Amino acid sequence: LLFLGATGKSAQIPLYVWLPDAMAGPTPVSALIHAATMVTAGVYMVARCSALYELAPLSMQVVAVIGALTAIFTASIALVTNDIKRVLAYSTISQLGYMFLACGVGSFAAGIFHLMTHAFFKALLFLCAGSVMHALSGELDMRKMGGLKSRLPVTYLTFFIACLAIAGIPPFAGFFSKDEILWNAFQKSFLLWAVAAFAAFMTAFYMFRAVFMTFYGTSRMEPEVEHHVHESP
Repeated sequence: LLFLGATGKSAQIPLYVWLPDAMAGPTPVSALIHAATMVTAGVYMVARCSALYELAPLSMQVVAVIGALTAIFTASIALVTNDIKRVLAYSTISQLGYMFLACGVGSFAAGIFHLMTHAFFKALLFLCAGSVMHALSGELDMRKMGGLKSRLPVTYLTFFIACLAIAGIPPFAGFFSKDEILWNAFQKSFLLWAVAAFAAFMTAFYMFRAVFMTFYGTSRMEPEVEHHVHESP
């Protein structure tokens, strides 16, 4: 029952569908609550109850498997999502899966470490997505963006830095927390490590897909939208 509550709170399989819908709220709220504080409460609860979980090896295996499956499944959804905020929402679920995997293999510190690093780079990504949305008069479909690198230089640079972090590129924060989780998963199970490693590659792919669809290439914006594109004040 404890883990079931954490599964719902932190949007793990099969109770993950509410989180992308919650992206309809204001983007600063997404940055604070959905990236940093609210959805990570389930992970925090599992970590705080580590003394209980360590006495129940089967429960820890369930936590690890649910976390690994969530990480790879929701990453696969993010690969084909065109709404920029929903890409970040499914990414959040995937990273929460990483945190549960860490807790499931007994590395509670690594799980909380990833909780902290994820809060910062995901909040930055959401704020950048809000800046893009503001510049394009509320447009969220990446198929109607493109060529924004020169029009939104500050947003592009900050989004790209956060993208490097979530992709696990050293020396950014995401590398250290993901590497710790992967190392601990490898010590417990090669299969869990393989799933988590593949999910990490998928994370890099869908995040750079978002960068290229939004900021590179030719403009696919509507003429009336393109006329008003500007950097956020």
